[in-house]
Amino acid sequence: MKQLPADYYQLLEQLQAVDFVLVDLTLYLDTHNNDSEAIKQFNHYAKERKKLRNAIESKYGPLMQFGHSYSGQPWNWDDPPWPWQV
Repeated sequence: MKQLPADYYQLLEQLQAVDFVLVDLTLYLDTHNNDSEAIKQFNHYAKERKKLRNAIESKYGPLMQFGHSYSGQPWNWDDPPWPWQV
């Protein structure tokens, strides 16, 4: 497997942290759906996630299949490492 720069791992760790926050806020909002501050936080982190995803994919390729991420040319879905391999 090719060696990736530290930047890749830092971005991926930030993405994982934001994903954790989004899952946690989703669970909270399922039972507190009128909490406007939590909704603001959720929307903020959803935007942050999009920025991080775009930063990772523009440098290192797609993270998700099924239309959530684009492929470069040539088809680069088989380029390692896959997110679960790091």
